[in-house]
Amino acid sequence: MHPPHSSPDGPQRDPYVRTVGRILQKLDHAYRAGRKQLAVLIDPDFGQDEKRLERTVQNACMAKADLIFVGGSLLTSAAFDRCVQRVRELSDRPVVLFPGSPAQLSAHADAVLFLSLISGRNPELLIGHHVTAAPTIKALGIEAIPTGYMLVDGGRPTTVSYVSQTLPIPHDKPGIAAATALAGSLLGLRTIYMDTGSGAERPVSRAMIAAVRAQVDLPIIVGGGIRDAATARGLCDAGADVLVVGTAFEQDPEQIFAMSEAVHG
Repeated sequence: MHPPHSSPDGPQRDPYVRTVGRILQKLDHAYRAGRKQLAVLIDPDFGQDEKRLERTVQNACMAKADLIFVGGSLLTSAAFDRCVQRVRELSDRPVVLFPGSPAQLSAHADAVLFLSLISGRNPELLIGHHVTAAPTIKALGIEAIPTGYMLVDGGRPTTVSYVSQTLPIPHDKPGIAAATALAGSLLGLRTIYMDTGSGAERPVSRAMIAAVRAQVDLPIIVGGGIRDAATARGLCDAGADVLVVGTAFEQDPEQIFAMSEAVHG
């Protein structure tokens, strides 16, 4: 008798298990090498405007963005899967889901940020939604990246703070952010994502990023309120490994080229 998942030729692993880790390994390898990365965040409603979506993805690829994130705080489009599929068709970059709900999943993505909102105390966003989404993620064969998501005060209320019903970490409290990130690391999360939310007045502070960097040996993703190349470079210097740009890119598509140069330079 052979043990489960084995054969005379050696162990046979679940096909899903074999796919886990490819995008996470890319993130981790870049972090270990000190290579900063840029991600462009696309709202699923982009899928309603084919020309806009095509132009956005093409600009992201021409600017040598490393990753394309797809997702948002609200599920506002029934065509989410179609949007991800189209991004996949247009892009030669890894497509990673940044889900606002368990419904924002698609087999056309390379991976999904399996977000646990560790800065809040809403049980649904700490574990509840994960239980709902886990069987679908496994069935679709999407790589799940365990991510500690930290909402930070960006100067004004945002959609994500309203939808999540959580208070963000105060902008001037880097110690709280550092302890929160450390707890996530000790729990086994593999990345830390600090976000002030779409349309924030300001990004996560350099002091907060530096404090988190001093406590965790993990890739740090930072998003929200990043509107120019100088800010992008400063956040990278403080310890951010992946910068996520969304709203600023939508308002001024040319900004992505300057930001890419700042991040990769």
